[in-house]
Amino acid sequence: MRFVAVSASVLTFAFLLPTPGALALDEKNVDQQTLTALAERASQATPREQCFLYAELVHDMTELAGRQLSAGDVQNASGTLHTVQQYAAKIHMGVANDSKKLKNAEILVRHTAFRLKDLLQQASLDDRPTLDATLKQLDQVQAEMMLQVFRR
Repeated sequence: MRFVAVSASVLTFAFLLPTPGALALDEKNVDQQTLTALAERASQATPREQCFLYAELVHDMTELAGRQLSAGDVQNASGTLHTVQQYAAKIHMGVANDSKKLKNAEILVRHTAFRLKDLLQQASLDDRPTLDATLKQLDQVQAEMMLQVFRR
């Protein structure tokens, strides 16, 4: 009984601790040249490798869109989010292929969806439709990826 009480106290304390890095942007500073190189690499990769590479690209572009939104560059952020949607569609089409690193790609897409939810809460009313559409698409891709992971 004492163990249960101590465990409950520790868990309660752990949930109350602030996690400053949890909602912060990734520390990796991605520039347009890096994104272009990654997109080129993903498009030329084998179908088995494309899923993870596109997931990495979607993740990096979402972080870029977050930086653009916080800088007030709504026009470029919207364009970046539309590009994220295009790459998410490519992930969706390639999930059925026996993808390499599928679980890693699913984790990356889940993290990206979490970041988009955070951006959605902070975004202005004008930016929300694009963010919401991108988030719905990523949630659908993530759910399909999760099904593929469990089918193995």
